[in-house]
Amino acid sequence: MQDEVELSPEDVRRLRIEQALRKSEERFRQVVESAPNAMVMVNSRGLIEMINTQAERVFGYARSELLGQPVEILVPIRFSGHHPALRESFFAHPQSRPMGAGRDLHALRKDGSEFPVEIGLNPIETEEGTMVLSAIVDISDRKQKEEKIQQALKEKDILLAEIHHRVKNNLQIIDSLLDLQSARIEDAQVLGMLRDSQTRIRSMALIHQTLYQSKDFARVDFANFLDSLAPTLIASYGVDPSRIALAVHTTGVHLPISAAIPCGLIVNELISNAIKHGFPNGRGGEIAVRLVNETPTEVSLSVSDDGVGLPADVDPDLSGTLGLQLVSLLTEQLGGVLSIQTANPTCFSLRFPIAKQTESPHDTGPRAGGRG
Repeated sequence: MQDEVELSPEDVRRLRIEQALRKSEERFRQVVESAPNAMVMVNSRGLIEMINTQAERVFGYARSELLGQPVEILVPIRFSGHHPALRESFFAHPQSRPMGAGRDLHALRKDGSEFPVEIGLNPIETEEGTMVLSAIVDISDRKQKEEKIQQALKEKDILLAEIHHRVKNNLQIIDSLLDLQSARIEDAQVLGMLRDSQTRIRSMALIHQTLYQSKDFARVDFANFLDSLAPTLIASYGVDPSRIALAVHTTGVHLPISAAIPCGLIVNELISNAIKHGFPNGRGGEIAVRLVNETPTEVSLSVSDDGVGLPADVDPDLSGTLGLQLVSLLTEQLGGVLSIQTANPTCFSLRFPIAKQTESPHDTGPRAGGRG
């Protein structure tokens, strides 16, 4: 019987390291093989060194058909020419990262069909040098769902645009009916009430018109609304623009529709009130509207004029006129705070939050039903 060779401590240590490496490599292969995603390992020359069963299923190749092949076999032809340079760039600075961040990636199956993918790149150090292990996820189902969602959103936008257009048209019809009715009324007080109702209806119609022309149906560009409202009110009351000027100062404020309609009605009431009562006997002057974002969640609105002023004890809640009562009710609906300066200049100032507007877009009227 041949004598057994006694190993030195160094040989024992080396054998243990080799066994550990083999076990580690085997565990690595088992992990890759059992991974739920397609896994493809490529060497620095771009040749496929290892794939797992899921990669066979995803790409439609047998393992033997891919091992030793250039990885470009899995890349659509229109991209394969650029792929070697990209691969070399990765090996020059290997680090774990997603491939093609921000770009749409596609892979190529054996049957020639393409499919969208997400790819994670992970450098692996081996005895043969650095390799890259790619985790490939077929996102075809997700893309299809995203396309369906985008289509649904597009259809919703079209529907919302049509709704705002129809609401605007219906309000204009009501305005026209009131106009026809006013032709038969001789009582000046009743005629004035009808005209005030028409300006309120036109104000709401303008908001829906602004939304219809907008790309964002959730928010109203209030500057555009005010630019349209001002000449409409001047024309409604037959005011000479050279006698009463109307200045609008805004800073690109966008309001949710639940705030835009109450705010628009407030502006309508205050401008109308100033036009009717602030400049008697041919007096001239200016009405100024200012709307700004005081903070990211709070808006400041003011309507001022240099007319004759208000009674010092004016109280919108106790006023006998519908206009100022509406201003008070609409301010409450906005969750805002109203302050009044009665003269030099006369100024109504309103601050209200826009982050807390949680009411339905359809709940846009006052909750109840001075100059003015």
